Amino acid sequence: LATHLSDRHPRIHISADHWRDIAEFLLREPAIRLDWLQNLSGIDYVADQQMCCCYDLWSFEHRHMIAVKVFTPRNRPSIPSVADLWSAADWHEREAYDMFGIDFPGHPDLRRILCADDWEGFPLRKDYQFPREYHGIPASVELDWQHKPDYPK
Repeated sequence: LATHLSDRHPRIHISADHWRDIAEFLLREPAIRLDWLQNLSGIDYVADQQMCCCYDLWSFEHRHMIAVKVFTPRNRPSIPSVADLWSAADWHEREAYDMFGIDFPGHPDLRRILCADDWEGFPLRKDYQFPREYHGIPASVELDWQHKPDYPK
C-alpha cells in the first residue's frame, strides 16, 4: 500500500490479506532474516474506518530493522496470526485483541489478557465508552470521567 523507508520509523504498509506470506518471507529470506519481533502495537484509525497492527522487526544477524503496518477494516478487524513465526507475537496479539478487538485467525489461544473475560468492549478503540462501574464496583470517583468519548469532535 505504501513505503516509508527514509522515515525515522522505516516501514511498509500492507493489507492483512498479504501479511502471512510477507511475514514468512521477512523471517526466512537469508538476506533479510528479521528474526525478532520487538513490538506489536494496535492502532485505531477511526476516521478512515481502518485498524492496523504495527510490527517492529529486527535482524540480529544483519543488524537492520523495519516496521510493517498491517491494515484491516475497522468493522471486522482480522489479521492472520504470526505467533508461530515469532513467539513474542503470542502475547502481543492477545493484547491487540483485548484492547482493540482485532481477530488473529490461527492464534493458538486468542483470549483476553488484560481485561476480565466478561469485559464488554475494547478499551483502546477511539469510540470506546468507559463503563461507570464493573460488577457494582465504581470505575471512577469523578462523575463524568471519560463517560463519553471525545472523538470525533
